[in-house]
Amino acid sequence: MLTGYPLLLVIALSIVLIILLTSKWKLHPFLALIVACFFVGFATGMPLRTLVTAIEDGFGGLMRYIGIIVIFGSVIGVFLEKSGGAMRIAHKIIALTGEGKIIPAISLIGAVVSVPVFCDSGFILLSGLADKLSQLGKANKASLSLALATGLYTTHTLIPPTPGPIAAAGNIGASGYLGTIIITGLCFAIPILIITWFFSKRLGKNITAEEVIPDEPAEPENQVLPSFTKAIFPVVLPIILIAIGTILNFAGIENEILDFISNPLVAIFLGAITAMLLLKPKTGSQSSKWFVEAIKVSGPILIITGAGGAFGGVLKATPLKDFIAQWMSGGNSGDLLILASIFLIAAVLKTAQGSSTSAMVITSSLLASIIPTLGWDQPLQFALAVMAIGGGAMTVSHFNDSYFWVVSQFSGMSAKDTNRSFSLMTGIQGLTVLVLCVLSWVIFV
Repeated sequence: MLTGYPLLLVIALSIVLIILLTSKWKLHPFLALIVACFFVGFATGMPLRTLVTAIEDGFGGLMRYIGIIVIFGSVIGVFLEKSGGAMRIAHKIIALTGEGKIIPAISLIGAVVSVPVFCDSGFILLSGLADKLSQLGKANKASLSLALATGLYTTHTLIPPTPGPIAAAGNIGASGYLGTIIITGLCFAIPILIITWFFSKRLGKNITAEEVIPDEPAEPENQVLPSFTKAIFPVVLPIILIAIGTILNFAGIENEILDFISNPLVAIFLGAITAMLLLKPKTGSQSSKWFVEAIKVSGPILIITGAGGAFGGVLKATPLKDFIAQWMSGGNSGDLLILASIFLIAAVLKTAQGSSTSAMVITSSLLASIIPTLGWDQPLQFALAVMAIGGGAMTVSHFNDSYFWVVSQFSGMSAKDTNRSFSLMTGIQGLTVLVLCVLSWVIFV
């Protein structure tokens, strides 16, 4: 089987192939990843039976961990959105922060809502809130829209149970460190949000956003919103349970029941059940429709993630791991180079094909066979690797990203204005994550 630098060339060509298939020829990422699997297998001379087994094991192995988590995460998001719970959270945060801090408030709203709700859906859902606040003269509409968009984007790429970070953690073997990843993501999100508040206000003040008239109001006048407690509980419950598990691991405490409920699968399942009970619609048939919609939402994410797992499985079946082990020694400088490389790969994939989730899945699939050679044994090392992947997957959102067009369309900003403001800010966000990763590694690892 092919090894050494020719193997690296084949893998590099497979990444180029994925980029061309998805961005130039508009092939679905699932098909692009499967094509890349066969390309790597054939080009490296992998035995055909080994190739098929690697694809099957890679796909199934990742689905075994992430499948149920993504589905129940989608259930929380859909019930939160359809019930008006997300809007209730938004109103509560604005009431708590006061009128003088509207831009930080709406950014924080986005960050909270995007943990269970995909950022595209979150912006569509909450863009009406930015309209109302601007009409009341609270702040410039473009500034509000930018703050909301970047707030949503921050947690979308950094904090589980969003599918991208979950998939990245599963691919690199960090599923047991999910609590550490959540805590690290939260710590990273704070300075990133502060930076976006500044740039939202600065860049937005020179942009005139047109009024957007949606086909359907985001918040019908007769909709009775759930209480804030009911709305927020399904979001924070899984995070608290997973955090408890992390704390117990750090403290060396073993408790069978707490270990069980703090497992990410169980914690997010409990969050989904809580959402279905507290945020349920008036009729059972409508509740079933919401659940079916959650299944539909999770479907595309699952097949892309599974295909990424298959790609990672094929790479694991090559001699890449042995070659990397010989070529790269550990050490602090080597590890920092690895972090920068992880960020760069994710950034190239994101910029080229548009999807942050796909960029995270593909990058983490590439790393799956390399991580075991690095000698990492600390949860924070794996968490920072996920952060580097997420930071790269932020960099940058532009014309080939569906979220870019959602922000442009629902904010009333032109594509040109969105590009010179929102795209610029996503680049700043990503680079900030990289700086935080390097500093955290130097200080804490």
